[in-house]
Amino acid sequence: MDALSLVSAIVAVCGAAVAGLLGYWQQRRLRSWEQRTYMDRYGASLAWAAFDLQTRLYNILNGHVVDEDPTRGSGFLTSFLTRGTAREADFVRRSTVFVLAEYLGWVEILRRDVQFLDLGRSRLNTRVMLQISRIGASLSAIDPVSNELRLFRAQQRAVGELMIHPDGEPGRRRCLGYAEFCAKLEDDSDFAGWFAVMLADVDRLAANTAPAVPRLQDVQTQLIALIDLLDPKKTRFPQFRLPFDRPGRALG
Repeated sequence: MDALSLVSAIVAVCGAAVAGLLGYWQQRRLRSWEQRTYMDRYGASLAWAAFDLQTRLYNILNGHVVDEDPTRGSGFLTSFLTRGTAREADFVRRSTVFVLAEYLGWVEILRRDVQFLDLGRSRLNTRVMLQISRIGASLSAIDPVSNELRLFRAQQRAVGELMIHPDGEPGRRRCLGYAEFCAKLEDDSDFAGWFAVMLADVDRLAANTAPAVPRLQDVQTQLIALIDLLDPKKTRFPQFRLPFDRPGRALG
């Protein structure tokens, strides 16, 4: 091989190496952009779902405190489910189950569409997934005196799957809205069957909240920790960072 041919071969090899390296970095940048896009889109929705769920838990817990002092009137569940109209009771029952189910729906969406990406390179994403796992453990915790709104891991995933809107696709998934959720409760017996126990649990909480307080407080506290991770600059919920007279904080 003459010198010219050798130089040409070296240039060709170097060109191929550079092209391969550029392609590799381009793929990494694309995956990083895709990951950030998914986490930005789904993280915001998950934060709002966690906020709605913890707000309802706060209303239940704070309502229990109010009920213990007759001079303060009636708490949340007592006012709307025990002493309210049939329509108010039905709304509180369904909406309480809905906010729990919606949260689990966004967790399942996140698991499906984001977890397959390289989350190990993002410390924040890793902490978010760890906190989601902690919340799952709190929801499935076995308590000898209270199991209202308790869901084991497989049940949590099943409820999450049911809450994913069928028209979605990777990167563009969404959960059922409240109206859609209520319609399916009425029209789909298989769907409704998954929520029958949870709906009855809300009535049991209204009858006697006290045994469930430690469990629900733990879930609420863990949800607030997740919100803090997803909204570290407190831009989504700034006006709700208030003290709470029990463990945890009242975000709404």
